[in-house]
Parts: sequence; C-alpha cells; structure tokens
Amino acid sequence: MEGLALKKRLSGTIPEVRARLEALLKEEGFGILTEIDASGVLKNRLGVERPPYLILGACNPHLAHRALEAEPGIGLFLPCNVVLREEGEEVEVLVQDPAALFALLSEGVREGLGSLPEEARARLERALARL
Repeated sequence: MEGLALKKRLSGTIPEVRARLEALLKEEGFGILTEIDASGVLKNRLGVERPPYLILGACNPHLAHRALEAEPGIGLFLPCNVVLREEGEEVEVLVQDPAALFALLSEGVREGLGSLPEEARARLERALARL
C-alpha cells in the first residue's frame, strides 16, 4: 500500500499495540468507531486460517464534520482505517494517509477541503510516531 499508508512495525501483540495506539489516537482527537476482525471473519465464513489481522475505523469528529460540510460524499473516505496485523513477533501498523487518499478527489473538492487532509495526516503521524 505504498503511498496510501503511514507504517510502523513494533514488537508485541495486537492487543498490546492496539491499547497504546488507541490512547495516542485519543490524544489527537480520534476515537474508534468500527472494528473488523478480518482473520476471524475469514475463519468463520471460509474456514481459512490467517495470522491475526484487525481493521479499526478511526474518526476525529471535528475533522469529519468539516470534511462532510465541504463534500457530502466524502463519507466514502471515512473513517480513517487502521490495520494491525501480526507477523511473527511483530505487529505492523498501517494507518490510512488521508492526504494521499483525498488527493484522488477532484480539484474543486480538494480546494473545498483546504488544509484538512494535511491536518488529519499530521495528527495521525504524531500518534504513530509516539507509538
């Protein structure tokens, strides 16, 4: 997902990393709205065994409100997805880069969003850097 995600690898388990990440995201105004246990869904529905893989939907209500005011259809890009996946003794954290994703929008929509994508990215980068 080069170019669309901010990344970090850490020692530990998904529950350990998740707890720390959620606390740091909260400091930046984000809460977790959704959770998808992708490995659990694949096991239950297809009988496929995969390493733990969790998708969290992170939202900063103030930024989301501003984005929806600028473009009502922006909900297709919300919330900011965060992936936690175990690889051996490490957890890879992937955070959707709103600036990269919103760059896919038309110029008019991007102008209406102003600095919002960069503000969201900066908040997510700070949380990830402190993780």
